[in-house]
Amino acid sequence: MTEPLPLPIVDISGLESARPADRLAVAQALDDACRRSGFLYVRGAQLDPAPGERLLATARRYFAQDMAAKMACYIGRSSNHSGYVPAGEEEFGGGTRDLKEAYDVNIDYRCGEGRRPLLGPNLWPDLPGFRDDVLAYYRHLTAIGRQMFGAFALALGLDEDHFTPHLRHPPNQLRLIHYPLDRTAEDRPGIGAHTDYECFTLLFATAAGLQVLDRAGAWIDVPLVEGAMVMNIGDMMELMSGGRWLATTHRVKKVAQERYSFPLFFTCDYDHVVAPLVPPRGERRYAPLRCGEHLFHQTAQTFAYLKARQARGELVLADALPLGSFGVQA
Repeated sequence: MTEPLPLPIVDISGLESARPADRLAVAQALDDACRRSGFLYVRGAQLDPAPGERLLATARRYFAQDMAAKMACYIGRSSNHSGYVPAGEEEFGGGTRDLKEAYDVNIDYRCGEGRRPLLGPNLWPDLPGFRDDVLAYYRHLTAIGRQMFGAFALALGLDEDHFTPHLRHPPNQLRLIHYPLDRTAEDRPGIGAHTDYECFTLLFATAAGLQVLDRAGAWIDVPLVEGAMVMNIGDMMELMSGGRWLATTHRVKKVAQERYSFPLFFTCDYDHVVAPLVPPRGERRYAPLRCGEHLFHQTAQTFAYLKARQARGELVLADALPLGSFGVQA
């Protein structure tokens, strides 16, 4: 007998429909799922597996290179926080370091006007097919993400195109994450528990290991579901929904098998100010945030190269919210 899934699953195929009633039905299903759990599964006819398959093959080729080749595009050399992230570069609360490697890319914004710390040209490795395969996946999921923004607007009782003017050049980030094979690892809690800083995330992974903190404060495993992606609410959507949807704290367990994970984090334009769009729920009160500043300030609290720039006086940040300001708390 198949065990029930620990998280809700929503079919978003109706967002492709020309009938407003079909899109509204998806929005209502998303609203119900997000109120029950900040994490859920989404599947739909618009999810093409081919770009993900090519991205996985490309990621395997990239991370199989020697360290010198990977460090040629070290993220600390970029102008917009893109490039290779070696193991130990990210440090979370309590001084713990996340022992994975990654490659981060953004919108690859080439225009000189409007550049910001997270908005500019990406670093690209000298690896045939890497840029094309990564951008193909980025563009495919970005189109689906725009549909999701429309559904979230409907779910909040807003016009379906409410977010459209604020999605011109958003610093959406795609991470190619590699958890190497570790035969000595025990199946135990990992490190790096956090909420995502952005509006929402769409995630494809090759192996289990993800855990989320449920409303009761217990960690639950998130198994893979064939043909579905994981979606979760981030800080900014919690803020805009006035706490109707909570960002959910999550982490990856220490497991032995090799694992690839490809989250794409969706946000609004860098200078867009997010504030509650509906009356706040409960006792929490939310102050407005500028999208890009919140993302960069939170990022600067975890990446070693940005901490080093602050220590040298090369980077001065305004006061940032402490990590863990959103979501269910352990």
